[in-house]
Amino acid sequence: MTQSAPTKARETSGFSSEAVREISNVLRQALADVFALYLKTKSFHWHITGRHFRDYHLLLDEQAGQIFAMTDDIAERARKIGGTTLRSIGDISRHQRLKDNDAEAVTPREMLAELRDDNLQLTASLRSAHETCAQYGDVATTSLIETWIDESERRSWFLGQIVSGL
Repeated sequence: MTQSAPTKARETSGFSSEAVREISNVLRQALADVFALYLKTKSFHWHITGRHFRDYHLLLDEQAGQIFAMTDDIAERARKIGGTTLRSIGDISRHQRLKDNDAEAVTPREMLAELRDDNLQLTASLRSAHETCAQYGDVATTSLIETWIDESERRSWFLGQIVSGL
């Protein structure tokens, strides 16, 4: 006998099908934003120039690594509760809220300011996702999100300090 999706979701995680759907949706959007931010951070890491090249290059590489480390945890959390996650680059594009930057020439100041703003936007989105997860009593996901919020706030702080000094 085949079980319905709501029954499978509850057996997998203890959450209702509505909770799985809502939590998976916010995680899918967060994952799309994280992939977009990762690629932008790496792109700026590759294309940064100027007298502080080495410092910025290393900083952006460190931040990109931290951002990429989030991806597996986000995707696997959605799967653990019985939901689905992103499947392709096109899927990322459909769900991301952060804007891409395909410009040929971007100054180091513009790069760092844009990454600061994107990290601030990610922080706000993660706070909203935290509220959704808390609404359904998903303590494990809220705990993960709290760590990601702290990390994105730290990246924003570092980038903001650099931008304010330029």
